[in-house]
Amino acid sequence: MKQAPEIFDYLSREEIATFGEKSDLRASLTLAIQLALFAGAFALAILWPNPVTIVLAILLLGGRIQAFGVMTHDCAHGAFFKSPSLNQFVGKWIVGGPAHTPLEAYRRYHLDHHRYAGTPDDPDKWMVKNYPIAKASLKRKFIRDLTGQTGFRDLVREVKGFTWSGNGPTLVFHVTLALVLTALGAPWAYLLFWAARLLVYPAIHRLRQISEHGVVPDRDVLDARLNTGTTIPRWWERLVVSPCNVNYHLEHHIFASVPPYRLPALHRLLVERGYYRDHDCIAHGFADVLRRATRPDETTPVAA
Repeated sequence: MKQAPEIFDYLSREEIATFGEKSDLRASLTLAIQLALFAGAFALAILWPNPVTIVLAILLLGGRIQAFGVMTHDCAHGAFFKSPSLNQFVGKWIVGGPAHTPLEAYRRYHLDHHRYAGTPDDPDKWMVKNYPIAKASLKRKFIRDLTGQTGFRDLVREVKGFTWSGNGPTLVFHVTLALVLTALGAPWAYLLFWAARLLVYPAIHRLRQISEHGVVPDRDVLDARLNTGTTIPRWWERLVVSPCNVNYHLEHHIFASVPPYRLPALHRLLVERGYYRDHDCIAHGFADVLRRATRPDETTPVAA
């Protein structure tokens, strides 16, 4: 997305270059944390199996699928590791597999989203173009997500479109995960991933989409402060809904080359310098996102 000239009133070109610096160490640390949480979710359910730990494990796994998708996105931008080859390998084989996201196909599609954000040609606009929507309509969407209808639909579409070059990493991931859990004496735990993928992740993904472009003042203009949103999450929302700083979506649209681990500092500096002043583009928690995403049902009387 082309930058509006005003951004250079708030940041120097030298500061922008500094924010864009990649770090293999910080990217590796981010990846390691998410892999540890992924393994920890299975360990929690396997070592202390009961309804509470199983539900917690499924929620944690849903958040990790989101995290793997976010890191795939960052690798697609070349904005995670300093090394292009590491971005390619990790994005395709390490995080793209569990995210069910073919790196190359995703990159082609997603870069068009950045190129055309704020225009009728944005390929993602159809997902959020009708927001805000009636509360009853939003409730039906989340019911479909949480009952597996959305996840099953997406899985069928994925299976029908399977190719080795695109979906091979996902198949390798599933075979490896099933074998590892079987070797650990807990083959049943493999079902936890599918519970997260089919019952939790679709709702998380929808909520993230809404927060990014569904609760904005005007998605038909080029200014990112008007067509894109940022959300400041609570700690548990960060763990489940917005891992890896994906909540700083407005900042990402301003500078797509800035790695995720530098987005919080970029956000703080832009706030300090007044870049967002007079723009209602920052939500505080995902309850605020849902409030902004809904309007009164048609049957609900509106006070005069």
